[in-house]
Amino acid sequence: MSEQRGDIGRGLARIAIFAALIVVLGMVTIPIPGGVPITAQTLGVMLAGAVLGPRRAPLAVLLVLVLAALGLPVLAGGRGGLGVFVGPSAGYLLGWVVGALVIGVIVHSGRITAWRVALGTVVGGILVVYLFGIPVTALVLGLDLAPTALAATAFLPGDLLKAVAATALALALRRAYPPAFGASDFDRVAPARVA
Repeated sequence: MSEQRGDIGRGLARIAIFAALIVVLGMVTIPIPGGVPITAQTLGVMLAGAVLGPRRAPLAVLLVLVLAALGLPVLAGGRGGLGVFVGPSAGYLLGWVVGALVIGVIVHSGRITAWRVALGTVVGGILVVYLFGIPVTALVLGLDLAPTALAATAFLPGDLLKAVAATALALALRRAYPPAFGASDFDRVAPARVA
């Protein structure tokens, strides 16, 4: 029983650590016209998905969003409050939750390898987030979808760099401290290979 409580405590601590990381990375921001700033927070979402997996990563992102809803300045540029959930970046925030889940599913669906982490961060951390963010931005700003999608390509080079950084950091963490990824049934059967 106490071992199970210890697992729950470690899981909650890992969620809180990655929520804090996402918040800290929000301090790195470049405002641009259109209401959706360039931020390093998506790097935190990618890392959460890759490290925490599909169950805990969305919880870390949801914790950040709950803190934002309570009015704490935890989003890029010190934003917080319910207004961020009806603004141009609202879809991206929802996309973070689903993106972290998708990253976790891809990365943790087998042995953690470089290609699996890279695929997860690109599909979940970029494609899924854009699929949620672009339509909401278009809706909120009253723009057509095609020009909004075209404008979003300005974020693509930076997001690809974040995916590369998240992949490198996740693999380095896997080598240096495998317990950060938690124990799964797969890990108990076969040791993780980082390649």
